[in-house]
Amino acid sequence: MILCIDQVISPELLARVQATLADSAFRDGRETAGWHARTVKQNEQADGRQPEVVALREELASALQRHPLFQMAARPRRMKPLMFSRYQEGMSYGNHVDDAIMATPQGAMRTDLSFTLFLNDPDSYEGGELLIDSTAGEQTYKLPAGALILYPSSTLHRVEPVTRGDRLAAVGWAQSQVRDPQQREILFDLDTTRRQEFEAHGKTRTFDMLSKSLANLLRMWAEI
Repeated sequence: MILCIDQVISPELLARVQATLADSAFRDGRETAGWHARTVKQNEQADGRQPEVVALREELASALQRHPLFQMAARPRRMKPLMFSRYQEGMSYGNHVDDAIMATPQGAMRTDLSFTLFLNDPDSYEGGELLIDSTAGEQTYKLPAGALILYPSSTLHRVEPVTRGDRLAAVGWAQSQVRDPQQREILFDLDTTRRQEFEAHGKTRTFDMLSKSLANLLRMWAEI
């Protein structure tokens, strides 16, 4: 399942992220790439040792933890600290698959889901589309500032060359409480349906039965 979520962060937070990154030091993005990805990765990443960068990524992570749609789709058990990437003119990131296991401050985690949070207006740069190679073929994404795309870490993907301007984004990874992607999609659909039922009719018998089924499936499939 590939999911685009609009307005994941507030305009106020987005403006502060943009202002902070404009004054931040960036490093060669190849420093955080696997040995094979380094050969196709050409971008820059905000130096994660800067206190203001640490504070920003923690604030963004908290915003994602509070976002109901992100939580419904990802059901994160662990998340790797976000990284802020910048692609200037001529930069790109060729075809790659994200590492299956990544280090976090809490120990190693499995990467089930990857996400990109777009941080600047798509009209401010040309190129820079995220291209995901799925069973439906290659699909490109270039979302508004503040919007996020969530997709399986198992996919081949790339960032197309930027031909004008700068592309800013926050990227991250999550280990889900539900390892199987098909099970995650079933839970997402069921949760979406029960919320729609509640909005339309309140706490009905149908809502209660949907909630029971959701809870029991989660009880069967979750890894805690």
